[in-house]
Amino acid sequence: MTTLASLEQAIPALRRYAWSLLRNTADADDLVQDCLLRALDRVDDGADMRPFLFTVMHNLHVSRWRSLRRRAGITVQDQDADAAVPAAQQASSEMQDVLRAMAQLTYEQRDVLLLVGVEGFGYDEAARILNIPVGTVMSRLSRARDRLRDITEGRQQPALRRVK
Repeated sequence: MTTLASLEQAIPALRRYAWSLLRNTADADDLVQDCLLRALDRVDDGADMRPFLFTVMHNLHVSRWRSLRRRAGITVQDQDADAAVPAAQQASSEMQDVLRAMAQLTYEQRDVLLLVGVEGFGYDEAARILNIPVGTVMSRLSRARDRLRDITEGRQQPALRRVK
């Protein structure tokens, strides 16, 4: 498969991932476009494009988030208005519940859950994309799944206590 065909095939997954990071369609499209432009400059034919593209996207997102935080001193907030899905069916309502629950996860937990659970990357690939050890991926994924289950089942997680 040619490089351009590989890039084109990865676009839907990149859009899903970008939207889940930003919860804003226009910003997600901008992130995907920047990711693809960088990828076109740096890829080799025959290379496995998907992990490379997700690594580029993750790094772009982190860089932008840090830059915005430094420059504007903004607080990252949920943008649920852009994430609205009509609740015409039971599945739509359930999807909204899951999206709200995922928004309550830490950024690190949500990122790992999306890469492994939604995009189907293995632990090794997710670790390379996020530039963290495989054990950290497994730990974050386990905590994310537990927390997501607690939230969706209506159980509250106990507050962390400080040890003196």
